[in-house]
Amino acid sequence: MSVLLAGATGLVGSRVLDLLCAAGTPVVAVARRATGKTAPALTEVIADFAALPPLPKADVAICALGTTIRIAGSQPAFRAVDYDAVLAFARAAQAAGVTHFVLISSVGASAASPVFYSRVKGEVERDIGVMNFARFDVIQPGLILGPRPDRRPAEAMFQAAAPWLNPLLFGPAERYGGIAADVIAAAIVKLAKLQTPGRFVHQNGELRKLAKA
Repeated sequence: MSVLLAGATGLVGSRVLDLLCAAGTPVVAVARRATGKTAPALTEVIADFAALPPLPKADVAICALGTTIRIAGSQPAFRAVDYDAVLAFARAAQAAGVTHFVLISSVGASAASPVFYSRVKGEVERDIGVMNFARFDVIQPGLILGPRPDRRPAEAMFQAAAPWLNPLLFGPAERYGGIAADVIAAAIVKLAKLQTPGRFVHQNGELRKLAKA
């Protein structure tokens, strides 16, 4: 298995990269800046997602790109990352021969959502879904837990409350709870090895089961 990975410097993407490198999996990290990591099977492509060069051939692509409206500065700037850059990576991956695409999205994603954030996430899920990848795994976590390099005050507050809130969420509400970035990364690496064709959506409960498998 060979992997193209976008978003390798982020909270989940960096952990996915660590797991792939530790396993000796050939991985190409596609990013706007260097990851700062070295491994025998790691190659880096530093590029602007608005003008990606042809990417090396690979079997699987994992997209961990994402930002927030506060960090991006505006809704159009957010969309440029969470929709435009993600779709550009998907197209470049398909041109590189990728047949299995793994996308980190968000719980509540829907192209019909009145919430801008959820609508953009749903739109990119929809548009990658019609690109005819043999297998398309959509990761829809709740609040992602873990230390971030950028300051997110509201998210930090919810992260601190997660140990008390999570036990109160059960049944359908469990998908909105917090889940550790390490768990998501472990589940993604397991999913990357699967070949059964189709479109699959994975939320908190299933991600935890996959990580333990």
